[in-house]
Amino acid sequence: MSIEALTQFKKVVALGGGHGMGRVLSALSFLGPRLTGIVTTTDNGGSTGRLRKSQSCIAWGDLRNCLNQLVTTPGTGSLLFEYRFTGNGELAGHNLGNLMLLALDNLCVRPLDAIELISDMLHIEPRLLPMSEHPTDLCARTPCGSHIIGEVSVDQLETPPHSLFLHPPVPAIREALDAVEQADLILLGPGSFFTSIMPPLLMPELARAIEQSRAPLVFITNLVNEAGPAGHLSLEAQCHWLESLLGRGRLDAVLAPPGSRRGDWPGTVIETELGEAGLPHRHDREKLRDALEQWLQIPPSGHQL
Repeated sequence: MSIEALTQFKKVVALGGGHGMGRVLSALSFLGPRLTGIVTTTDNGGSTGRLRKSQSCIAWGDLRNCLNQLVTTPGTGSLLFEYRFTGNGELAGHNLGNLMLLALDNLCVRPLDAIELISDMLHIEPRLLPMSEHPTDLCARTPCGSHIIGEVSVDQLETPPHSLFLHPPVPAIREALDAVEQADLILLGPGSFFTSIMPPLLMPELARAIEQSRAPLVFITNLVNEAGPAGHLSLEAQCHWLESLLGRGRLDAVLAPPGSRRGDWPGTVIETELGEAGLPHRHDREKLRDALEQWLQIPPSGHQL
């Protein structure tokens, strides 16, 4: 496998959350400190949601997941970081990594300091940033005009929302804006479209930084339809959602599985097999690297299919 084009970038930025974001970061981890992940922090379910409710903190779950997938030499530290308590007590269901990040956040000046301490402990070279250091919830306006609060509730919608917003409005972390401004390549997704990919783009200053960047912008779609409301969206509809925030024509390419429902989307769509053998819903790291590498080697005049 050749990664010549990718290794020439001085700064690659990926945005999103969930397991999909972790797959992209681990696929590109060979870039080391030249890779930055801007991670969604609006989850309100599971262990993360319980901590948010009791401690008024940001959502740590997606950051923990990304950190864990970037561990190259598993050991006692990484096992502890991913340990989940069982039983019926107050700790049941809590992930130790979430508790470690919360504890370090309480000891540090900033949540980012906690992330960097854990990164050093686990020998992780790529940089992970929370989209914001202030707690906020993902909210949706439905077509009938009602408001839905929280990622869990948004995922339970039977049809796509009319629009999304963050409440309360929060500022993007300064380091995320700097990373986007310096980026040579920006990646969105994969992951839950409404609850992992969209939240960082709902902060106007971050969306504006991406819109004004000259770096190629690539959207990596999911490999199978989501169970939530985003499962009703075609590839064309997803691209329109993204460009409503980032500017028309801003997407340079879309990586999608064969047979995607493209609709009338006029942009570059690279349909290629990206799933792991035996796990078709999960992106294969090597296939993902190859797809990006092949697209980057196409002359710009040939990027329209």
